[in-house]
Amino acid sequence: MKGNTNKIIWLTGASSGIGEALAYELSHKGYKLIISARNEKQLILVKEKCKYPENVAVLPLDLAGFSTVGNGVKIAIAIYGRIDILINNAGISQRSLIMETGLEVYEKLIIVNYLGTVALTKEVLPHFISKKSGQFVTVTSLMGKFGSPYRSGYCAAKHALHGFFDVLRMEHDKDGIDVTLVCPGFVQTKVAINALIGDGSSQNRNDTATEQGMPAEIFARKMIRAIEQKKYEVYIGGKEIKGIYLKRFFPNLLHKIVLRSQYR
Repeated sequence: MKGNTNKIIWLTGASSGIGEALAYELSHKGYKLIISARNEKQLILVKEKCKYPENVAVLPLDLAGFSTVGNGVKIAIAIYGRIDILINNAGISQRSLIMETGLEVYEKLIIVNYLGTVALTKEVLPHFISKKSGQFVTVTSLMGKFGSPYRSGYCAAKHALHGFFDVLRMEHDKDGIDVTLVCPGFVQTKVAINALIGDGSSQNRNDTATEQGMPAEIFARKMIRAIEQKKYEVYIGGKEIKGIYLKRFFPNLLHKIVLRSQYR
């Protein structure tokens, strides 16, 4: 190993998808890792597949359990003595029309995707302030920059993350703290299969756009480059990235394009 063995990274949502791909790529580059998710057995499998499993610690964590997050942070810091980078990657998606979506589904999306991430970040923040360094990396979505049918609650939670972390960056620039917001487009993961529908159950099928998206390992490599360069905000995906610029300069045109495609 060489180059990054002095960096300690805590990665949430590491049991599958983007998080799993990030764990493999970060381990390959020599980072020391703490990997978290709800499924401890799957985390152990991910650890065993990492290049340097001896430098990967498993820490089960449920972001919906706010009362346990503080203790989780204490355990994480104690593993290696510090945390240098927190990658907020955990989250769930949605595929349902507003009229068909129960309020409890919106509540779950906000709790897991937004408030859980905020709770964890706030618990880590004093640690970063005390050592005058640290980097928060938060995986949002292109849907955090513009909307799409069937994703109303998901879009809302991702938009909220941008508001929170943009302000955190401003307030703690003086403390040597960096914030990187990563906005994925379509990536080949199980995010669509696990997405919530109107009654709160899983969709249990993939989307064509997700199936044809960027391979997770390629996405992970691009994301790691953005982290290492301490980018403020980065968009990673295919032609769907054009939606960012259409939203800014031609919002009416974006509206028509999204309605035609339905982003299913």
